[in-house]
Amino acid sequence: MEPTVPRSVFDSAYETRSAPWIIGEPQPAIVELEHAGWIRGSVLDPGTGLGEHTIYLARRGYDVEGVDFSAPAVAQARANAAAQGVEARFEVADALRLGSEPRYDTVVDSALFHVFGPGDRAAYTRSLHAVCRPGARVFVLALSDAEPGIGPRISDTVIRDAFADGWVLESLKPSRYRVLIGADDAPRLGLPAGEHADMAAWLARVRREP
Repeated sequence: MEPTVPRSVFDSAYETRSAPWIIGEPQPAIVELEHAGWIRGSVLDPGTGLGEHTIYLARRGYDVEGVDFSAPAVAQARANAAAQGVEARFEVADALRLGSEPRYDTVVDSALFHVFGPGDRAAYTRSLHAVCRPGARVFVLALSDAEPGIGPRISDTVIRDAFADGWVLESLKPSRYRVLIGADDAPRLGLPAGEHADMAAWLARVRREP
């Protein structure tokens, strides 16, 4: 069974700000979703990291909560929101155990789903189902194995299988995920270190069944 990335890896990445997903801005694919009117009602940003998407949505008036199991990430997300003068809610929480009260209408998952192994993917989709209201939509932006890239990359089948029970897959299409190229990855990818690049990704839209 493929392993899920341990918490210590994320804590270290946020403490050193060395991770390729720390780009200092929201993902363009998520911004496009908001511009298209897909973000509605009460919003959950699981795996919020440094809070870029929660801050972006809160600034635009959405009722949004960012959660992450990394305490250093949440501390920095709160500091980032304060520095930008944005009132945003962040909590330390395990995305596999979000509770049992249906309270969200939209979930924006930017690069969380693809870090889970098979068992945790099942737990994650059950956890989301429990806290999403009937008809709520989950958007999953995940790195794709269609091209060489950075980090854990998955096939579209992984997304389809994980959201098979209790969900309707409305859309699954190729997208891009912006990363910061590190010195270790630059030679392999033939890209300059320290610059942004857009990696192959999937963007899924899934609706919670009643």
